[in-house]
Amino acid sequence: MLKKLLIANRGEIACRVIQTAKALGYRTVAVYSEADANALHVEQADEAVCIGPAQVAASYLNAEAILDAAKKTGADCIHPGYGFLSENAGFAKAIKQAGLIFVGPPENAIELMGSKRRSKIAMQEAGVPVVPGFEGNNASDEELIAAAKDIGVPLMLKASAGGGGRGMRLVEDQNQLADSIKRARSEAKQAFGDDEMIIEKAVIEPRHVEIQVFADRHGNAVYLGERDCSVQRRHQKVVEEAPSPFVTPELRQAMGEAAVKAALACGYEGAGTVEFLVDKDRNFYFLEMNTRLQVEHPVTELITGQDLVAWQLMVAEGQPLPLTQDQIQLNGHAIEVRLYAEDPATDFTPQTGTLHEFSPATGEGLRFDTGVRSGDVVSPHYDPMLAKVIAWGQNREEARRRLIRALEDTTVFGVTTNRHFLSRIIADETFGAGEATTAFLQQSFKDDPSLAPQTLSMRELALSACALSLGTSGQNGWSNAPATVMPMSLEVQDETVELLVRRSGQKLIVSHEETQYELQTHSHKPGLLCIIDNGVRHRCQYHQNGDSLYLQAFGRSWSIVDRTHQPAAGAQGAGSGRIQAAMDGAIIDVLVAEGETVSQGQTLVVLEAMKMEHPVKADRDGVVAGLHTNTGDQVKRSQLLVELAADDA
Repeated sequence: MLKKLLIANRGEIACRVIQTAKALGYRTVAVYSEADANALHVEQADEAVCIGPAQVAASYLNAEAILDAAKKTGADCIHPGYGFLSENAGFAKAIKQAGLIFVGPPENAIELMGSKRRSKIAMQEAGVPVVPGFEGNNASDEELIAAAKDIGVPLMLKASAGGGGRGMRLVEDQNQLADSIKRARSEAKQAFGDDEMIIEKAVIEPRHVEIQVFADRHGNAVYLGERDCSVQRRHQKVVEEAPSPFVTPELRQAMGEAAVKAALACGYEGAGTVEFLVDKDRNFYFLEMNTRLQVEHPVTELITGQDLVAWQLMVAEGQPLPLTQDQIQLNGHAIEVRLYAEDPATDFTPQTGTLHEFSPATGEGLRFDTGVRSGDVVSPHYDPMLAKVIAWGQNREEARRRLIRALEDTTVFGVTTNRHFLSRIIADETFGAGEATTAFLQQSFKDDPSLAPQTLSMRELALSACALSLGTSGQNGWSNAPATVMPMSLEVQDETVELLVRRSGQKLIVSHEETQYELQTHSHKPGLLCIIDNGVRHRCQYHQNGDSLYLQAFGRSWSIVDRTHQPAAGAQGAGSGRIQAAMDGAIIDVLVAEGETVSQGQTLVVLEAMKMEHPVKADRDGVVAGLHTNTGDQVKRSQLLVELAADDA
């Protein structure tokens, strides 16, 4: 019987595993980097060990330090979570050699399924349908290009060791192939330390449907329904739901049996996910197998009533699976979205900063899996996911309504998030009809307002002025003193808006140029303001940190900076020609030279951060007047990278 579990991970998945482990009576051990010394998963565990500095290579990818932490604390089993070392066969083998139990599959299965090339060949041999393509062993660029000519476009270029959309490129023109191979190899090398590539014929506008499988060491294997993960951006999942609105009972059984066949073919044990592409005619093709617990496992838990982490621990202890296939029942519908600290208006650039307030919504059928709380810092070192927001309902429409409400009622002050973007996806008619394919976001959200820089209405400007006035006055309500007028300067998206604010009693009239807006205060206490707008009461949550004010009302959230009593900040706006790093990271390619003429939107350098490549583009036409970085440089957010001069300068 296992007694003490070490979780070789961080963030929400570490907290998630700790929760079940404690409920089952295990003692728990957290590991943490120096940057995570005060993290939530460290606080929740019974014991914790620092395993190195912030850089993942020196901490969460440091197998030796993790094994040493297990030895120090007397842990007898290790759960890898997802990401980091969870699909590292060498790590699983080292745990076994140390006399400990790895809460996951055998290393041979991890190694086989960790290679897209080898796993695809194995699935063909096992009789599982696969996408036609080319799986040459360590194929050269020339071999890939030759194979691509035979396969024909469109095609998918994939890192053999890849996952999460990294090292993957859709190629629709043979002329793009050479550059796409270069970029995909570079990204794969950065993310996985392996740049081997394969090619597959692209399945146009498919559904991405995955099957949750479980196997034990007694030869039992089952599937627990499917998850639809078709809503993706850059091949990374944005929304996941179970069951799929596209899958029929007959298709579910066929895919489930194929997934079990795949698991048995590689001697699998524990939790695994077999991913398929499904075309419009409901033909399905093996994509890959993830040999770990998936990020989206909560939707399966909610519709089956099973705790998948508990199942993992049972299998690790050598127990048989708790249910047979006939005993597994699906109930209701669940939808999950990933709440990220990222800015949809700037091509989803990851955001860093302090979470001045983080208040997840509460209510029937809601679940939040998170590893952060108010006061935590979102650092540049790790994935910027703040939480998984999951809603369950008796049917899909009930789950959808609950999820929209949960997103609207969740408060995040301090960093920009994709909260509003997610809400619009779930409310979209195409998604509501269950018709979203992997092309959905690209087709339906190309020009969506949630992807544009935020502008504030007069009502939102007036509410901002109201909250600032109350905050600076320190009053819980306004007096009946004679009306006063005061100027107010608010910085909104690097632009300054000049207002005139007149207040009398509980009435506030805000003027901007030729426009006026009137509000009344109903009640006020720190962080919460109730106003009356056109006879309707509205609640506004807010938080003030120095001159920065964060607000949430009317289904939206926004922030402003009070510049009334100080000179305007010298921030560089769009079109300045001073190209800065949007986040901390490493420069992996410089594509221009001093004196070169460039066009607005042209990629100047490529920045690697949070395991992804981010192109840094020219914000106007011009000539490279100054190049302030080189390939291999580590750069900080807002660091100057390139200076552009006008063409006629």
